[in-house]
Amino acid sequence: MSTMMSVEEREAFLADVHVGVLSVAGRNGRAPLSVPIWYGYEPGGVVTFITGESSRKTKLLRETGRCSLCAQLEAPPYRYVTVEGPVVAIDPIDPEVRRAIAYRYLGPEQGATWMASTASGMAGSVVVRVRPEHWLSADFGKG
Repeated sequence: MSTMMSVEEREAFLADVHVGVLSVAGRNGRAPLSVPIWYGYEPGGVVTFITGESSRKTKLLRETGRCSLCAQLEAPPYRYVTVEGPVVAIDPIDPEVRRAIAYRYLGPEQGATWMASTASGMAGSVVVRVRPEHWLSADFGKG
């Protein structure tokens, strides 16, 4: 029996709350940059995350125009979804996107507290949107 997820299963898994690991190709022979991120995703849509405009991550995303994101379940039955695709937009910070991601990970009460406590540090941040093009997935509970 295959452990590969169906389209519906993998999109639902990615839409669930997971800390993702974003990877972007390095430059000048360096290893890829891989960092944990909070992200947003709705089935059929784009992956959205926020990062600093002057960060190494954003510089590499602008240079390469592509990245990958892996979301996983770290307890049995192990599952993961990895998407890879083009960066379709890097836009100035959007308060609605920031709130949606904060509430997704922290809930409304803690999300509002986090937003208030980090508001000044978010100046100079950007919203990155990535269109999933290639998918890898496994659900080891199927095997």
